[in-house]
Amino acid sequence: MHNVIPSMIMAMELRGFAKSTQRTYLAHIRRFQAFCAKPLPDAGYEDVRAFLHHAITVRKVSSAYVNSAYGAIKFYFQSVLCREWNMLHVPRMKKKRFLPTILTPQEVHLLLEATSNLKHRAILSTIYSSGLRVNEAVHLRISDIDSTNMRILVRQSKGNKDRNTLLSGKNLLLLRHYWKSYRPSFWLFPGIPSTKPIAARTIQSVFKQSLLASGISKKVSIHSLRHSFATHLLNQGADILQIKELLGHANIQTTSLYLHLTHAQVLGLKSPLDHHTDGDDHA
Repeated sequence: MHNVIPSMIMAMELRGFAKSTQRTYLAHIRRFQAFCAKPLPDAGYEDVRAFLHHAITVRKVSSAYVNSAYGAIKFYFQSVLCREWNMLHVPRMKKKRFLPTILTPQEVHLLLEATSNLKHRAILSTIYSSGLRVNEAVHLRISDIDSTNMRILVRQSKGNKDRNTLLSGKNLLLLRHYWKSYRPSFWLFPGIPSTKPIAARTIQSVFKQSLLASGISKKVSIHSLRHSFATHLLNQGADILQIKELLGHANIQTTSLYLHLTHAQVLGLKSPLDHHTDGDDHA
């Protein structure tokens, strides 16, 4: 492919892109190459516009997918071809924002109770109680559990940053029970073979099975446990900046999404109608 792939990989590795981002960007570039049916160095703005327009109108993919493809192609033009990128020629698609669906504390309890396997219950409990991404839970080591300071070290998470998050007292007891039964030696949640961590898709499958067993009908995913962690902390009166650090967000705007999910009374808000007097009601 005219040395596109090796050049892309080198450019992304120099920038320190995560392996998952590299795979995503390479997939977009391969699709763009197939669509153009020409050497990519010969491609121009019109080819990019046609490719993205086709994705929107024919393939009908999400705005998040389109913008991911946009980012991959822009990176290729700028970092591999060393060309300027003019957004006036190729505008970025406006991203649709949806409020995530969360579980109530009672539903989280039902979900964990419905998880009969001790290892699986420990995984789901850790993800919820510490607000982890599934890939962060996958790569937890035994040494990351700091019971002295009641925190969990999350290594090289999104953005290649380490951070500390909460270690729940109840979850610590569960993890100790789990450790006595399974005796993991390095990875907290080893896979098969035990020298490797558990696969993310295995955790996702476990969540789906537990959701079904719990009888909860909401359309939620394993990532909903992280959303629920943040929202429940806000409902308990936690500060938005504290939650930003616990979640490992780079931008406070990302964390502020959870303000839309909290109960109004936690924020000290009342409807203007509730401030009316009886005289106003009969005027």
